[in-house]
Amino acid sequence: MSAVLETPVTKTSAPTLDLKGRISIYQPEQEGLLFPELPSFTNVAAHRQHLKERLVAACRAFALQGFDYGFAGHLTVRDPEHPDLYWTNPMAVHFAQVKVSNLILADHEGRVVEGRHAINRAGFVLHAAVHEAHPDIVAMCHAHTVYGTAFASLGKKLDPISQDAAAFFEDHVVIGDSAGQVAVETQSGNKVANAFKGVKAAIHQNHGLLTASRHSIEAAAFWFIALERCCRQQLLIEATGNKPRLVPEDRCRYSREHVGSEYIGWLHFQTIWNDLVVTQPDMFD
Repeated sequence: MSAVLETPVTKTSAPTLDLKGRISIYQPEQEGLLFPELPSFTNVAAHRQHLKERLVAACRAFALQGFDYGFAGHLTVRDPEHPDLYWTNPMAVHFAQVKVSNLILADHEGRVVEGRHAINRAGFVLHAAVHEAHPDIVAMCHAHTVYGTAFASLGKKLDPISQDAAAFFEDHVVIGDSAGQVAVETQSGNKVANAFKGVKAAIHQNHGLLTASRHSIEAAAFWFIALERCCRQQLLIEATGNKPRLVPEDRCRYSREHVGSEYIGWLHFQTIWNDLVVTQPDMFD
């Protein structure tokens, strides 16, 4: 069986706009206005601290979304100095209780290099395989969510029913291999890794959702939240028995270019980050 149920994703570029040197059309042209800026670092230690804090914030965001399910669910970000190592949330610690101090650092063989907690075996199998197979992927997210898991049972892609869903147009795949079988064997991770070629999300049949980012843990986390939301919306529409009007392909590509990029995922997450800094300062402990 192929690792992907459907043919590999081929992205078609949308017409480009003159952004006048900006990364996104959402960046203000007017100078002097408050607007999130991408971080820069003078040393590896500062970069690592930044990544660990954002990883914790992503875990806390998942808690707020109700993405917890026992010890299931794992988020990872690659270490900036040692690319063969990645930071992840500790085994059997609720997303709401993840802190900078209890994060663990692991290698691609699942060995804990730093930290006191054990690593989630299923998390290691999936995430380590993706990180090892795709050196450009810096972060990955997975959780056993209600709507994403339900939608995954259908074994199909999202329909472009809205601008939000268009963010995933030609940018996600369906994985059929090992459907419904808990991923604790290395070969399961390799099959998932094979599917993450040039896309930011995957729907693993009878399992759930996975997102990956070549930009940041913030982008991976936000696109996971967004994908779960899109799955919920489509299930609600299908429950009505009415056939929705789909966004035409050219408009889907246009929307994907402007609301579905890695940068936009990062930018969306800044609202979550700003709120968590104020309301959950213990995450820095």
